[in-house]
Amino acid sequence: MKRLVSLDEVKRHPLVVTFLEAADKNMEALGYTEHGHRHAGLVSNIAYNILTHLGYHTPLPELASIAGYLHDLGNMVGRANHEHTGALISFSILRELQMDPSYISQIISALGNHEEATGDPISVIAAALILADKSDVHRSRVRNPNMIMFDIHDRVNYAVKESFLRVDNKKRALVLELSIDTEISQVMEYFEIFLSRMIICRKAARFLDSHFELVINGTKLL
Repeated sequence: MKRLVSLDEVKRHPLVVTFLEAADKNMEALGYTEHGHRHAGLVSNIAYNILTHLGYHTPLPELASIAGYLHDLGNMVGRANHEHTGALISFSILRELQMDPSYISQIISALGNHEEATGDPISVIAAALILADKSDVHRSRVRNPNMIMFDIHDRVNYAVKESFLRVDNKKRALVLELSIDTEISQVMEYFEIFLSRMIICRKAARFLDSHFELVINGTKLL
């Protein structure tokens, strides 16, 4: 019988704990938004929920949740090509946990394809990871609100008061619902920096036999 490692086993692994904390410290030093345990946990949960609500069965939601938790480990080494570095790091960890190789291959291929500049939704797991990762836009990720007027990424994230990815299995729709404070950032600034993310989200939704929608302040924009 194939061994399916649990998400809790992955979370407790000392290398995962240490490497994820180190990755987040590196991102903080570079001036990026939060990429630590909060982001990893949220992406993991969203990826699991996407596949569960769309009717996919075990082990796919579980594999997507693990991919979601591990997807940014590569930032420990560097931001450039972190998706590929993280895939290699995660391979070693999952092999040590004695996960079945067929499951490992699905997770690391998803990790290597979650960035819009270098990847594509090449699997159900990758598609769920992409959508989960790109939907985490929220003011809680901003480390220094005093700097929001100087950095467009911080400003856009800080302007997002509420963010929720709604999964409608009947309509086969994945709807990213955002509530933005337009006194902090205009909606156009969101598209200015996140257009490439929305494009790969549409591709990921199509891979899941669904369509992607974006709703900001109650208005459907995509």
